[in-house]
Amino acid sequence: MRVAYLGPPGTFTEDALGDATAGSEDVEPAAYPSIYAAVAAVAGGEAERALVPFENSIEGAVRSTLDTLAFDTDGVSIVGEHDLAISHCLIARSELPLEKVEVVISHPQGTAQCARFIRDELPGAEVRTAASTAEAVRLVSESDESWAALGARSAAALYGATILRDGVEDERDNVTRFVWIAPEGTEPVGEGPWRTTLIFSELGADKPGALVEALGAFSDRGVNLTRIESRPRRRGLGRYMFFVDVEGKAEGLIAEAIDDLRGKAESVRVLGSYPVGNARRVV
Repeated sequence: MRVAYLGPPGTFTEDALGDATAGSEDVEPAAYPSIYAAVAAVAGGEAERALVPFENSIEGAVRSTLDTLAFDTDGVSIVGEHDLAISHCLIARSELPLEKVEVVISHPQGTAQCARFIRDELPGAEVRTAASTAEAVRLVSESDESWAALGARSAAALYGATILRDGVEDERDNVTRFVWIAPEGTEPVGEGPWRTTLIFSELGADKPGALVEALGAFSDRGVNLTRIESRPRRRGLGRYMFFVDVEGKAEGLIAEAIDDLRGKAESVRVLGSYPVGNARRVV
């Protein structure tokens, strides 16, 4: 099974993929340069699954994943998830005093998860963005400049770089939730609690309580929402879509609530209904 993931090799997504598929012999990892490219590989039939970051306990939702699912791809769904503890390292080509670091590079999630460390320990460093944490480490490993990257320990080993400081994330309990993406219609498998993720947008006439009324479709039926997040619709100021995680499987009262919501929102799309928690298999 060909599985797309955010590359290049050495990203936390690759670490999550290795952790999630440990012991599986039929997995062919395929690195892609962006989250969009990994998800699009599934939509276009190049890969059977993708594993992409969805939410971080420090920084919140991974916006590029949300936007890819909302705007840029269709024909795919979320069929599972995998949580991975994330520990960032400050990495340079060779030993370098922290006060000599002129530039620190990482994926925006990396710099956000280590914002306090950068502010306190690297106050004079310019912060630059890379497509992934592994790409940041690769750039640093090939540069003669006084640069450092924020990335995974595995990336430092892969690119022959030096770890200057370990565990520089702002909170020790730093966890990223990754989601499995599959072609739409793929049946999730697994036991235990389930989660349903959906998007809805526009609530008809702009009036007080419109959002509360929409969410009442769930509260009136005793359905628990575990996350709600707004994102701009890209159609002018003040127009939003809402990403919602619902506790449970999209059947029974939850299915009724979603049908009710369809009568109150301009559009509703179920991104997936899937088992919660880590499963050491390709779902």
